[in-house]
Amino acid sequence: MKQFKDKVVVITGAGSGMGRAYAMAFGQLGAKLALNDFDAKGLNDTLALLQAQGRTTVVSRAFDVSNKEAMYAFASHVQQQLGNAHVIINNAGIEGSTQPTWQTDERDYERVMQINFFGVLYGTKAFLPQLLANNEGAVVNISSVFGLVGTPNSSDYCASKFAVRGFTESLMVELEQSPVSVHLVHPGGIATHIARKASGQAFAKHYLKTSPDAIAQHVIRAIGQKKVKIVFGHGALKTWLGATLLPLRWFNFLAWHELKHTIDLAAYKVLSKRS
Repeated sequence: MKQFKDKVVVITGAGSGMGRAYAMAFGQLGAKLALNDFDAKGLNDTLALLQAQGRTTVVSRAFDVSNKEAMYAFASHVQQQLGNAHVIINNAGIEGSTQPTWQTDERDYERVMQINFFGVLYGTKAFLPQLLANNEGAVVNISSVFGLVGTPNSSDYCASKFAVRGFTESLMVELEQSPVSVHLVHPGGIATHIARKASGQAFAKHYLKTSPDAIAQHVIRAIGQKKVKIVFGHGALKTWLGATLLPLRWFNFLAWHELKHTIDLAAYKVLSKRS
């Protein structure tokens, strides 16, 4: 799919950060937008920006993507209001713990998995029939560089992003002969507003260097090129190469050594739970 004018694009987690950047970028291309976020205020702020941009064909609902019934109801609402979806971008996600596995409560794992993985699963399954009915479409699932390699003090977050990776890679094979392309995104250090507030300026300076707008534009180009695996953002390519080419024990040593010498421990705890 190379043209997005008048195509229906669904974006979860559109109230801030990368989700908002996707909404603005697709809006500039003339797409019809269906937006979700758990944060109603953030979602309304995105809608205001789109209105200022002159994009009026937008439907939105604030709900938790881990709510299966709400996701399927949203899919039905989008179909009724805009027609079948052409693109679904499963972007919504939350941070995980900053503690080692033995200190992380099982409820933290359940909550992170429900949103980061099951939210992607529900979004995919709710909208995929619409994409197939259109005889064209794209599923875009957002993992993380922490879906490429596990990091300490973030086993819940890494588990959820590895789950997104495995699910999406399986879906790629299943839909290989279909008119729907499947894309897996591993963002690196993206300078989202939430991450900047949490980590402080030193962390942002060292790692969060890629703008949300840049990755949004890159992903859109990748959809047009049918590039199925998208590794993008500060540090992402290096992480992918290391995870792919180096023995795991050496990669873990080098990653830990570099992180300790570029950011302080508090900043690293944020890095270990965010893409």
